[in-house]
Amino acid sequence: MTGSPRACGDGRLRAGHREGKGVLRIAFATPELLWKVLNAKRWELLKVLCGAGPVSIREAARRVGRDVKAVHGDVTALLNAGILDRAEGGGIEFPFDAVKVEFVLQAA
Repeated sequence: MTGSPRACGDGRLRAGHREGKGVLRIAFATPELLWKVLNAKRWELLKVLCGAGPVSIREAARRVGRDVKAVHGDVTALLNAGILDRAEGGGIEFPFDAVKVEFVLQAA
């Protein structure tokens, strides 16, 4: 998974590494782990957070039409994976303008 970060606060990376011109790459050990972390509900959450700036978890839940408690669980998983950041003034932020997910499926 690669993304183009916007201004990312303190500039620390919780996961992955920077490549070239400010690109963050987060690697998953297996495709199964990728799909576990980026399931359909979490992907929908990232879509509404992309480019939105800092928002509260309650606002994120409203935007995806889901229960706050369920969204909180997904936010925690995405924070732990280094995909979301905690915003300085509170709330959460997806600090990327774009995301590219790529994987290779090869014959055994």
